[in-house]
Amino acid sequence: MRRLIVSACLLATMGTVFPQTPKQTTNADSMPVFWEKFKTAIIKGDKETVAALSAFPISMPYGMTNIKNKAQLMKYYRDIFFSETNAAKCFAKAKPDVDKQRPKEFLIGCKMTGGGEEEPIVYTFTRGRTGWKFTGFDNINE
Repeated sequence: MRRLIVSACLLATMGTVFPQTPKQTTNADSMPVFWEKFKTAIIKGDKETVAALSAFPISMPYGMTNIKNKAQLMKYYRDIFFSETNAAKCFAKAKPDVDKQRPKEFLIGCKMTGGGEEEPIVYTFTRGRTGWKFTGFDNINE
């Protein structure tokens, strides 16, 4: 009986001797770290990293079917990032545009290849359970 009481007392005091450490957040969850990885992958043409930093399905503009998996992303990679715009050139200078009403989402707007000052090509990035991911592509002029 005495052993049981001593064991119970030891267990009760362990919380004060060995306090629980708070969950640490990683830099991988931060938007700037994610954006730097994604931007670098586009600039280098690293399709594998782009796919790893994407969440499927990726929403597409009106009239196009959503990208359902990595194989489709690889097939349409050029259309998404280098057809209507030069994403590498755009991303090199772009800063994430965060709407305070939607803190788990940011947008990157890009100019059309050979076109004015508007930025109708929009890339959407969303924070989910697994961190930030590329989730959408749109041409707001269409």
